[in-house]
Order: sequence, then structure tokens, then C-alpha cells
Amino acid sequence: MPCRHYIVEGRVQGVFFRASTREQAQSMGIQGWVRNLVDGRVEVLACADTDQLSLFENWLNRGPEMARVNHVKATEWTQQVEVSGFEIR
Repeated sequence: MPCRHYIVEGRVQGVFFRASTREQAQSMGIQGWVRNLVDGRVEVLACADTDQLSLFENWLNRGPEMARVNHVKATEWTQQVEVSGFEIR
């Protein structure tokens, strides 16, 4: 199962972005984590099959209703990282 690492920029802190990301990931069967960065961005690690990750990335580009996503930077595909479930860090 491949993983991708994302950095999400915009108005993404204080708008339920992490909780909404976890909810979306859990509904799609994606494993990984989400956390705020000190510079106002949000970091996400997501592990699932490529189709699910593509759909998840589309969602990250929109985010929850109160968010305003300006840019999502995604890394290259990586090997499976040891994660279980999807957590907020």
C-alpha cells in the first residue's frame, strides 16, 4: 500500500481542517495522520491504494467548508509507513 505526504497551505488552521481530514480519511479507509505546523500549514501522511489517494488528494484541495486551501504540495509515492488508523497529532 503506497503512501503520500502532503503539505496544505492556506486558511487551514482553526477551521476544523484536521478533524475533517481524519473523518474523510477514515470514511475512505486511509491510514496515516494529520498535524498542524507552526507556520500555519497542515501536514498529512496518507496510506492507501492509489485510487483512494487520488480521491483524498482532491478532497485536500478543497478541504472542509470553512477552510480556504491555496495550495497542496504532494511528495512522490513512498513505500508503506507503519501506521494504524488515522490520527490527529
